[in-house]
Parts: sequence; structure tokens; C-alpha cells
Amino acid sequence: MSEAKPENFNPWFDYMRDAFERSVLFLDILRQRGNIYEEQTKRIAPHVLTFKAEVVCDGRQLEKPVNYALTRITPPKGVAIDPKKRPFIVFDPRAGHGPGIGGMKHDSEIGVAMKAGHSCYFVGFLPDPMPGQTVEDVCRAEAHFVKIVSDLHADADGKPALIGNCQAGWQIMIMAALHPELPGPIVLAGTPLSYWAGVRGKNPMRYLGGLCGGSWMTSLAGDLGAGKFDGAALIANFESNNPANTFWSKSYNVYAKVDTEAERFLSFEKWWGVPIILNAEEMQFIVDELFVGNRLATGRTIMSDGQRVDLRKIRSPIVVFCSFGDDITPPQQALDWVLDLYENVEQIVENGQTILYCLHQSIGHLGIFVAGSVATKEHEEFALNMNMIDAMPPGLYELELSALDAQTSNPELVKGKFVAKIAPRTLDDIKALGCNDAADTRKFETVARLSEINQGFYRTFVSPAVKTMITPETAAFLRDMHPNRVSFKAFSDANPLMAPVAQLAEDIRADGHRHPVSPDNPFLACERIMSSWIVTGLQAFASAREAWTEALFHSTYGSPGLQAAVGLNSDQAKVARHAYGALERAETAAELEADMGRGGLLEAGLRALIYVMWGAGVDERQFNAIEQIRAAAPQNERVSGSQLKSIVRRQSTLLRADTARALAAIPAMIPDDPSRRRTVVLIIEDVVSAKGALTPEAENRIDEIRGLFGVPRKTAGEVDHGGGSSPRARKI
Repeated sequence: MSEAKPENFNPWFDYMRDAFERSVLFLDILRQRGNIYEEQTKRIAPHVLTFKAEVVCDGRQLEKPVNYALTRITPPKGVAIDPKKRPFIVFDPRAGHGPGIGGMKHDSEIGVAMKAGHSCYFVGFLPDPMPGQTVEDVCRAEAHFVKIVSDLHADADGKPALIGNCQAGWQIMIMAALHPELPGPIVLAGTPLSYWAGVRGKNPMRYLGGLCGGSWMTSLAGDLGAGKFDGAALIANFESNNPANTFWSKSYNVYAKVDTEAERFLSFEKWWGVPIILNAEEMQFIVDELFVGNRLATGRTIMSDGQRVDLRKIRSPIVVFCSFGDDITPPQQALDWVLDLYENVEQIVENGQTILYCLHQSIGHLGIFVAGSVATKEHEEFALNMNMIDAMPPGLYELELSALDAQTSNPELVKGKFVAKIAPRTLDDIKALGCNDAADTRKFETVARLSEINQGFYRTFVSPAVKTMITPETAAFLRDMHPNRVSFKAFSDANPLMAPVAQLAEDIRADGHRHPVSPDNPFLACERIMSSWIVTGLQAFASAREAWTEALFHSTYGSPGLQAAVGLNSDQAKVARHAYGALERAETAAELEADMGRGGLLEAGLRALIYVMWGAGVDERQFNAIEQIRAAAPQNERVSGSQLKSIVRRQSTLLRADTARALAAIPAMIPDDPSRRRTVVLIIEDVVSAKGALTPEAENRIDEIRGLFGVPRKTAGEVDHGGGSSPRARKI
């Protein structure tokens, strides 16, 4: 039976009254947003950090000053920090918007790291660059910051873990390539490194450089800014990628839920809507070296001192976190740099590099480092399992997370709500996500060469005239008139037309004065249908635009004539694909041979353990079992985390170099003590079985290890628990 309607029920009147009230409240939210913008632009450091922080090093005071600073995050009340744990450093992305996104929420990269007991630092920036500041200067400053943190935590069990969000990720990769001795594990969250990569029909932003004729428009923007580049242009570029959200959905969502959405909307716009400034030289480097040239991933970026940036020199484990829902940094742009650097996994291993990736199925670009759901899952698992990641032998792996449930074996060995497993992968697994073929790569190389030609013409014939017409005052006026800035300022209290809005909104919010319409009002349903039509229309426009963009790009830059005109069809032309220079082998065969029989029971035991687990991946329960064994050892016999990492990586290298010889050397490495040999074998069995029942292959390998250690093979049905002692309590 339907609910009775009041006598004065009038759907049209109720809807129009609610629509009027929502309109006023929506305008008031825009007014608040404008006032926040005005306040933020007047602040020296308009960050949105929700954590208290103290400045440790001000980059403006360095020999080559930069507008970056290293700050120490003060742990919130109730959060205990373990000084023995490695510190974390979160690097803020300077990609046009304001600073502080990495710590905007308590459920954030910073929050989960401190919750796990790690000291946390934040590298942020100021809105205006220092005069003459370059990307190279920033990378040097970040190396200095990492050195400071390392010195402050000299007794920590591991080097600082670095988290680079979006643009900050490639910056710390450059820093780590130039200073491989400094960082610990590196987490790249939504970081593009291979800018030509993508999938046809899905990643249109990679074509923009070609449609603009290269980077000459970046030079023009720098000249119009009197040597400065307005970050509002970058924000506008991001927003143009999704016109349905930019021109309708974002605002309509606030209007439709005006009573509940204000706080969320204003907190986001406080960060997103306050553009910062870059030096023109910085932006030119980014466009030439990365967006258009794709030189970083192929080892063609060269610093002012002649040093080549080769990402293969990085010795820290690299964790790539990306998402299929990210339209700014799709998985291909986040991962295909591995294909640019290496031809197979064997080269990764020979180079001694450890690369892991973690794929999310749906989260968007900002959600990778902002969403609370991601922070309390992926980033929390990164923090909890950083020692396991750091100890992984060289190779390519995928980090997989599965929910902890009643069926999980040995749940006491799991630190969080998910079980982390690191599974070995090959380059074919990355290629399966989608990658360019040789013809596509040739088209992007054509863009890069045409860009150099066009920029040369611009610098020679146009730039001098533009510079004579632009003064700092003119440049400032042009920045103030940018639509992304005007749209904020126009609704602030600086606009006299907004004066009545605040009082009217206050009256509507007063008790009993707000009249929300019934959810089943037919006119409200019509409003929502109309909104969906608008969204569908804008999405159709975006799809058509992207299809046209892609078709124009491929037809233009796939032209043999254009490719010949820029020199790609000459006998000497070589399209850049793999990194410059051959890989340097870390060691000779003689050096490896010398280490085959070096070491004692610990080295032999870890070598045997790696052999048994080889190819099956590593579960966090197995690593945590090793950690408990390490912690149970007497203080004078206990190895540090860094020593354990070194031994594990060394034994893995020896096994890969010559498995048969490495195993044959084990009997000579272990003492003639049957009890200790037996204990080591039992520990290996405990660790391998920590994630559940053993596979037949693992059982066979354990039998092989028992023979090498001189421990009798178990008979059918035999269960050996070492006299009832706890597996993690055993001591070698």
C-alpha cells in the first residue's frame, strides 16, 4: 500500500523550491572555494598536509637553491615509532597543482608508514621556483635530503624507503640513477616513465606532443610567462582528458548532494585549484626529455656535467604501482620502461636489478596516492613488507595481494589484512598488457625529430620577437587571466555580486529552512535523466575526439615521406628502443667461482632455502618466518636485515650462475654436527610450508637438500617437528 501524500503535495513546487535552495548553497560552496583560493595564493607554503611537520632542510639555502624542503612528520597521538625501522620519505608531485597531496588524509602513504612504526619524512615544494632552478638542481637537492635522513637514522635496519607520486617518481629515479648508493626500496605510485607507451583506443594523451608539432609550444608558453611556466596549463591539460567530469559531473555531483558534499569538494579543490609555477627551463626539460623525447627510459638523458642517466644503474628494489583505471599513467607508461631497458629477464638478473609491479584494476590516477582504500591496502602492504621487498634477489616480479580469511594457513605470520605474495614474471607478462610495435615506435621517434626541427625554427625566428613584447607584469597578467584561475576568483568575496549569497545560504541552512525534495519526486528523476544525457553526450564527444586524434597521429607520423624528411629512412638512422650502451657485467666467472664454497652454515642454509623456493614465488608468511628465526637468534650471532639481504642476494646469484656447482658446494660449507644440520633442514621445511601444503616439486627439492645436509629422508607419513619445539624458536 503506497504512502499517503499530504494534502498540499505539489511535486513541481517542491522540486523548484529545492532547486532554488540547492542553487544558492552551491553558489555559496563556490564562494567558499574562491575564498580558500585567495587565502592559499597568499601563503608562502600553501600545502594541504593534515600532519604536523618541522623543516629539517630548506632547499632554498643550498648551494644551488631550489624551492623544495625536507620536513619531518610528527607522529599523531597514539602512534609509536620504532627507531630501528627504516625511515620512509614521501616525495610530493610538482605537476601544476599545489603541494601536500601525499599527506592530505590520515589514511595516506604517510599515515600507513607511521602506523607500521616507521619514521616519516615529506619532501614538498613552494609555489614559486628559485631563479635559475633546473630539474637537475632538484634531483641533486633530493639526493642531499636522502643523505640527511640516512645520517639521522644510521642505526636503522635498512636505507630509507622512497615513495614518489606521479611526477615525483621519475625525479627520484633520476636521483637514484645518479646516486645508486643512497636510497633503499623505491615505490613509484602512478609514475610515467615510458611516455610513448600505451594501447590504441585507450591512451590518447600520448599523442598530444605530435598534434602540437613537438615542444615549440612549451617554449612559447615559457616566453609568454617571461621565463616562467604556469602550472594552470598542466591542470587544464589533465582536465581536458575527461570533459564529462570537468564540465559537468564534478559540479553536478556537488549540486545534487549539496548538503553533504561541501567538505569533500572543498578539501580537494584546496589542493587541485591552486596552480604553482615552474621555471620555463624546467618545463622544457620535462617535455623534451620525457613527454616528447622519451629519452629517460632509453638512457639518452644527459646531465650538465656529461653524466648519462641510466636507470639500469639503480641498485635499490623498484616497486611500480599502477592501475588499469588510470587515464594519466596507464600500466604501459608505468611499466614499459623495463622493455626499453632490457631484452629479457636474464639481463635484469645479470644487472643485479630487482623490479616489482603491483596492478590495481580500477582506481584512477589521483586515487593511487590519495584514496584511503588504496592507502589501507596496497600502501599499507608495501610498508609492512618493505623488508621482504628489499631482500628479494634480482629479477622481475609481480606483487599480488589476497585477503586474509579463515582458510589462510599460518595467519599469525601475516602482519596486515592481506597476504602479500611476490611471484616471478617475464617480459612477456608486461608485453601482454599491451605495448607498441616497431612501426608505432618509429612514429613517436618521428615526432621527437620533428619537435627538434620546429623548436629550432621557433628559437631562431619567433622567440626573440615574443620576448621583446613580454614584461614580468604582462606575464603576471596573463597568468591571472587563465580560465582555471578566473573560475575560482570570480566566485570569491572579491566579487561584489557574491555579497548576498553568504547570508542567503546561512538563512537556508537555518533550522527548518531547508526543504530537500523527496527522492521519488518525478521532476528530480527528470533532472537526473537530463544529467545522464549530458554526461553521455560529453563522453561521446571525448571518444570521437580521441579516435580522431589517434587516426590523425598515425596517418601523419606514419607517412614514409615525413619519416624520410626527418632522417629516419637514411642508412644511418636508428630508432631508439633499448637503453644506450651495453650492460656491464657485475662480476666475472672467476669471482663467482671463488664464492661458490665461501660461507658457513647460514649461507649454506639460505642457499638451500632459495633453491627449494625457486620459481614458486615468495609469500610474506615465509619471509616473516625467517624474520622470527633471525630475531630468536642470540644477539652475538644475529645478522642485521641488511646483512640478511646481502646474503640472500648473493646466494641467489650463485645459484643462477651455476645451480649444480652451487648445490654441490653445500656439504663442504656446513659443520660436521648432525644436530645443527638437522635443525637447518627443519627450519627450511618450516619456512617453505609457512604458506601451506608443499608442492610435489618442493617435496622433491627438500629431499635433495636433506641428502646434501646428510639428514635422512623422511619416510612416508612421517611428521618431524623437532621434538615439539616451536619452528620459529629453533636456533642453528
